[in-house]
Amino acid sequence: MKKLFVFLTVAGMLTFGLNTMAIAQDVADTQPEVADTIPAEEEPAPAELEQPTLTPDYEDQTFHYILKEQFIEGGPEFMSIILLCLIIGLGLCVERIIYLNLSTTNTNKLLNKVEDALKTGGVDAAKEVCKNTRGPIASIFFQGLDRYKEGMEIVEKSIVSYGSVMMGRLEMNLTWISLFIAIAPMLGFMGTVIGMIGAFDAIAQAGDISPTIVADGIKVALLTTVFGLIVAVILQVFYNYIVSKIDGIVNAMEDATISFMDILIKHKK
Repeated sequence: MKKLFVFLTVAGMLTFGLNTMAIAQDVADTQPEVADTIPAEEEPAPAELEQPTLTPDYEDQTFHYILKEQFIEGGPEFMSIILLCLIIGLGLCVERIIYLNLSTTNTNKLLNKVEDALKTGGVDAAKEVCKNTRGPIASIFFQGLDRYKEGMEIVEKSIVSYGSVMMGRLEMNLTWISLFIAIAPMLGFMGTVIGMIGAFDAIAQAGDISPTIVADGIKVALLTTVFGLIVAVILQVFYNYIVSKIDGIVNAMEDATISFMDILIKHKK
């Protein structure tokens, strides 16, 4: 169920990104067609040239429109890859956040239930309580109770070993998120370098250092870096939240296991 949800999330975000690219490309493709429909013989008068154009200012345009326009100007080669990094990275972040929220347990309430079950129904009743409670802490308690008859030393080793397994599950996919955080600005820098090379090629072909050629080339080159850094910042915020969430669960896990061992020792006597 968890993998299905992650797949649907990534697929939805990818579909949204591709639709945005398609709409933006349609807007860019229709602009030259409108310009071609003007008859060549109807040249505007000098007075008409002095009139202000009807192109809307950036203040009148929506943020979504400006973002699509800048995305097209950056070039589809690297901008599409950077967008794909954002979509996959956000999908992994959403999956981790949901998993960690489901793994959060009220440890005090669970410890009280286990202690009451040990007093009234013994180890089997306590195991049933842990089985019906979600989260890694309940799973660790169940492993300890399952080896209760083998002695407290075996119980402690079992808790420590299974706790390491639970920590590995909590930290799953973090390496992939950190990979996308690192690779997004790298792709942006690579697009910038290639764009600068294209700008210098345009200068060489023109045979003159025109401010227009230099400005347009540098603008297109730097857009990939900007979008790469934006993607890295967004994913870094989610990554830090996930790491802090994991640290909180691990601390609660360690405190709960100490109290759990005290309960077992008290029941043993």
